[in-house]
Amino acid sequence: MKNNNHNSYCVLLVGMATSVSASASGFISDSEATLTARNYYFEREYKGTSPQNHAREWAQGFILKMNSGYTDGPIGFGLNTIGLLGIKLDSSPDRRGTDLLPYNSQGEAADEYSELGLTAKMRLAKTVVQAGTLTNTTFPMAYPSVSRLLPQTFRGVHVSSTDLDNFTLIGSSIDRINKRNSTDYEKFTMGSPNRRFNPTAESDRANFLGIEYRPDKAWTLRYYNGTVENLYSTNYFNFENLHNFENSKLKSEFSWYSSRDEGSARAGKVDNDTYLAEFTYSIGGHSFIGGYQILSGDTATPYISGTEMLTLGKYMLASDFLNPKERTWEAMYIYDFAASGIPGLKATLRYLKGDEIELPTALGGKGLTESERYAELSYVIQSGPFRDVALRVRNSKYRNDFASTASFRDEDQTRINIDYTVKLW
Repeated sequence: MKNNNHNSYCVLLVGMATSVSASASGFISDSEATLTARNYYFEREYKGTSPQNHAREWAQGFILKMNSGYTDGPIGFGLNTIGLLGIKLDSSPDRRGTDLLPYNSQGEAADEYSELGLTAKMRLAKTVVQAGTLTNTTFPMAYPSVSRLLPQTFRGVHVSSTDLDNFTLIGSSIDRINKRNSTDYEKFTMGSPNRRFNPTAESDRANFLGIEYRPDKAWTLRYYNGTVENLYSTNYFNFENLHNFENSKLKSEFSWYSSRDEGSARAGKVDNDTYLAEFTYSIGGHSFIGGYQILSGDTATPYISGTEMLTLGKYMLASDFLNPKERTWEAMYIYDFAASGIPGLKATLRYLKGDEIELPTALGGKGLTESERYAELSYVIQSGPFRDVALRVRNSKYRNDFASTASFRDEDQTRINIDYTVKLW
């Protein structure tokens, strides 16, 4: 197993281990461990003329999480451990490109890859500090990707606090990212499909701050700031309301991302405002979702390569719908079959259409469009020897009128997951 944590984090771990030995009752009694086995099949079928017609791979992953409790006393110390293992079941250089597995210089997928992450933690009242491998830095402008075989992680320090009534305060200072098909911690770069930014420009530090305010059960207000040094900075504002009717409910959400280049702007100019609104009406087992998203400014929406953003494209398989000037509308339907007496079974249909896209002339120019149709069926077995085994099948059809040299190409995509999580103690 491979551990890439920096020496400074190891010093923190040793210090906390010393404290643990002095008062270990809560540290041990409140500990827990889970093991997730994930079988993942991924297939892309590219349409039209293409040097590669398919990307198809199959892999088995294992995710072991062992979290201690905290030592006794006003300041508690603890330790979290995550072990990740990915095993190749089927792959070939002519079918690579799924991000399930790492590759060598010849394009051959590794037979297996693994790593061990350690996180020291400290608790004072309702404030928790974590240092080392971070898996819970869920900021809307840099959401850790969990859409492949193994989760993506960061390396740094994270603080969260709920000491103030109705407020949640969070912050992170991160110096490296470990992507979802890698075991190496890397510097930060910017996601740059369709030549949006300079993809080779690097940053050594990303800092995030956030505040959430919930005055009551109906309203949530959020503000976040994320700064990737010498690349870009984003301010995020979000307002969420949940209104309960007699037999149904309506969730309304409005978000605004405002991004500009930062410091020496190594990746190029960043000038973007992204506005989106999403409404979810739920009654019985039915959920009806509609949304609209507008990008303004001279560039696309920036994000850290390897992460995801909480925008309308967050559930889609083929595109991020964050191209310059893009206007996107969303229609989505979810049915929970528990309302019909079949608990554990859910179905989802989703459609996104983006237009008014502006790309470089070589990639198609102005007035471009893209669309994606998405279908999902998932089921968690409720009883018997296979209880809690989760099956998930997803399929999408993506089409655009971009030039053939663009990053996003017409494709049909299928993903099949079988997950099983067992609690070890």
